[in-house]
Amino acid sequence: METGVRILLAVLVHHQIALVGGHEDGGHDACLPGFQVKNYQLVYSGPFQKDQALLQVKFDDCAGNTDVTFDVSDPRFHVDEDLNLVPLQDVVYSGPVLLIHGFNAHTDDLAQVDVSELPGQSAYTLRDVLGLGRKLPNRSKRSILVPPMIVTENQRAPFPRIIGKSHVISPEKPGNHIFRLTGPGADRYPKGLFTIDIDTGDVSVSRSLDREAIDSYQLEVSTTDFAGNIIEGPAILVITVIDQNDNRPIFKESRYTGEVLEGSPTGTTVMTMTAFDADDQGTDNAALRYNIIRQSPDKPSPNMFYIDAERGDIVTVISPKLLDRETLPTTTYELEIVAKDMAGSEVGLTGTATATITITDKNDHAPEFTHPLFEAHVHEGSTGVVVNLTVDDRDDPATGAWRAIYSIISGDPKQSFEIQTNPDNNEGMLSVVKPLDYETIAFHTLLIKVENEDLLVPNVGYGPSSTATVHVTVEDINEGPVFMPDPLIVTRMENVPVGSFVASLNATDPDILELQSIRYAVLRDPAGWLSVNPVRGTVNTSASLDRESPYVHDNKYTALFIATDNGSPPATGTGTLIIHLEDYNDNAPYVIPSVAQVCEDAHDMNVAIVGGWDKDLPPNAAPFKIELGKQPGLDNTWKVTRLNSTHSQIMLLHSLKKANYQLPLLITDSGVPPLSNNTEVKVQVCICTKSRRYCSSAHSHRTSLLLLSATVLLVLLCL
Repeated sequence: METGVRILLAVLVHHQIALVGGHEDGGHDACLPGFQVKNYQLVYSGPFQKDQALLQVKFDDCAGNTDVTFDVSDPRFHVDEDLNLVPLQDVVYSGPVLLIHGFNAHTDDLAQVDVSELPGQSAYTLRDVLGLGRKLPNRSKRSILVPPMIVTENQRAPFPRIIGKSHVISPEKPGNHIFRLTGPGADRYPKGLFTIDIDTGDVSVSRSLDREAIDSYQLEVSTTDFAGNIIEGPAILVITVIDQNDNRPIFKESRYTGEVLEGSPTGTTVMTMTAFDADDQGTDNAALRYNIIRQSPDKPSPNMFYIDAERGDIVTVISPKLLDRETLPTTTYELEIVAKDMAGSEVGLTGTATATITITDKNDHAPEFTHPLFEAHVHEGSTGVVVNLTVDDRDDPATGAWRAIYSIISGDPKQSFEIQTNPDNNEGMLSVVKPLDYETIAFHTLLIKVENEDLLVPNVGYGPSSTATVHVTVEDINEGPVFMPDPLIVTRMENVPVGSFVASLNATDPDILELQSIRYAVLRDPAGWLSVNPVRGTVNTSASLDRESPYVHDNKYTALFIATDNGSPPATGTGTLIIHLEDYNDNAPYVIPSVAQVCEDAHDMNVAIVGGWDKDLPPNAAPFKIELGKQPGLDNTWKVTRLNSTHSQIMLLHSLKKANYQLPLLITDSGVPPLSNNTEVKVQVCICTKSRRYCSSAHSHRTSLLLLSATVLLVLLCL
């Protein structure tokens, strides 16, 4: 080692480098996890230098030394992956003892390093290193001179090359010091770019440099004695890398796009082209000049545009009159731009890019109809597009200066027409939105105007060609008869005699200019109750009307009729007849349920509840009168008592033997005239207990007495 640090470790043999007097534990064949040597001795002969391996410890966890962690009692040291004890920084003195703790999942062990001075090796003691009891030398008589240095990038071999010299100014005889160079580019990343001769102070570069990577380096030069003690410095050394023109101008993009409005004044800026040169911006190596070397197409002039050589601004040169999008051979021009460094000199490096310039449109042409008059024919009663109006517009089809907006100026007081723009071809689609009637107006004259979405430029206006006339001829067709009113609603009593008059249909023919007859027919009659006179349209019953029929919904019966004229070809129309049916008392009431139960003990649950039901509507239904039949002696055993308008109760007056009895009842509704119905209710006399009843039936129903009591109570509450 040529610095002041002298650690005499190289004399140790084999793997015990830097290990003096180390003692291995064990000696057995079996592996003992942990430090294989527990005690180490390190000879100190001067400051420990950063990243210098001092000694190697022996550690084995007997499992491959995976994920082993080492802690050193002095945090300025660590154990690297090769098991070397290494300083993390320059250490003047560490203390007499270092403890190393090694551990992982397989072991946890401790080793000790004793630091001692090599006797007779140096006049400096540990006390001297720490500056105790020792007077520092007077440095006022000596100093270090480190001038700035420069080196050109991209130098070629051979290396190293001397680039400058450091000097020590001292009255003393030289030779009692050595030079030391530190900092990024020397002992720190990027390491090894620069070195210093320890005796002469000559600074050398060891390989080619790239200014665009690092343009300058700041290092420190100092002198030390042979023991590593700093004598002079550190002094700052600045090494500047001189640029060479080794980078071409580069555009950020290979293709640029710009736009300029047609008719723009000469000198209008279109776009700016900017290139970048990685060389020194303070030199001609990065001084760029721009030039247009090609324009395509080159009509009407090969120099329609100019680029500012220094700023890269592209401006128009062509006159506003010639910059007319509608007369130019193309709306897109392509320029090839070159950027050259060295301020544009012949030796400069170049970069190229393409500029695409689009001449954009302004609304300087009004749309014009291709014809002053358009004609259309439409059948009466129909709707939809009847004619397409065509226009010419020389502006850009992709803009609002070309897209047309149509409007109907006159001739449509009832707003029967509508006009819209076809987005595909810009034509005006004139449509009928309300059916036209030939008999009312057979000919329509419309005045149509066309405009652009965008406003016209001030010196351009809409002329006579921006309006057109449309003649619409309505063609007559044989229209079907129309029922009035539709639907026709009438009210009739059900059960009227067959052949009774129901309604008179009224259908008229819209073709008033033609004398045509109309004939009627039934189109849909779900129940088959109706017939119609084919000439007069009178509707009569062909069967009895029944309000209770399943074809009647909400008391309404609906039938559909058809009317046909004698045109060529015949035309038809349909109409609806709705008959609201009034109720007639034509349904006798009946008793529900048909089976009732009472208990044989007349003092127990000896009543049953029955009710009346009628298909007719009030007042032809409830209230119902329910009474015993006319057989003599019934009133000695049974009694019927009315509970409310719809229900009555049957009471057993004395005990009867368990059996089934047919009890005749007479029920009468409230219609005028009233209808009665003789019916029999099967009354089961049952043996009753507190929780069950036993009736005389092959399939006896065991009904809870509690439920029967609840039923009677509910009926009484309704009274």
